[in-house]
Amino acid sequence: MNKRKEFGKIYDKYINRIYRFIFLKVSSEDIAQDLCSETFLRGWESFQGERKIENIQAFLYTIARNLVIDHYREKGRTQVVSAEELAIVDPEPGIDERMAFNSDLGQVKAVLANLNEDYQNVIIWHYLDDLPIQEVAKMLDKSEETTRVTLHRALKALKNELQSEVKEV
Repeated sequence: MNKRKEFGKIYDKYINRIYRFIFLKVSSEDIAQDLCSETFLRGWESFQGERKIENIQAFLYTIARNLVIDHYREKGRTQVVSAEELAIVDPEPGIDERMAFNSDLGQVKAVLANLNEDYQNVIIWHYLDDLPIQEVAKMLDKSEETTRVTLHRALKALKNELQSEVKEV
C-alpha cells in the first residue's frame, strides 16, 4: 500500500478524536479546525520521512497537544467561551435538546479549562476517546500506575470544579 493511502486510513481513523481533543481545549470551532488541519499536515510530513513512527495515535496527539500549547502561548489564555463558539449542533434534535447539549458542553469545557493539562488529557483520552489506561500511559510517558493515580486525581478535581460551578449558580 502506498503511503498516501495508508495515511488516508490513519486520517479517517483519528480525525474525529483529534478534533474533539483540540476542540475541548480551545475557544472556537474555527481554531479547532485550523489546529486539527495543522496536526494532520505535520503528521503527513513526518509520515513521509524515513523515520518509522511506532505509535501513530500517540504521535498525532502529541502534535495536537503541542499545537494547542503554542496557540495559547501566542494568544494568551482565552476567557470564558461564548455560546456562539459552542454551537456544535446536530441538525436532528430540536431547539431544546440543542440548547441543553450546548449548555452541558459549555459547562464541561469551562470546567476542563480549569484543570491542569495532564488532568485534561487523561480525562479526554480515557473517557471521551475510550482509550485504555495502557495507551494513555504511553501518550503521557508515565507508568500505568501513575496514570491511574492521575486519572483518579483528575476525576476528583473535575468533581470539585463541577460542584463549585453548581454552587455559583
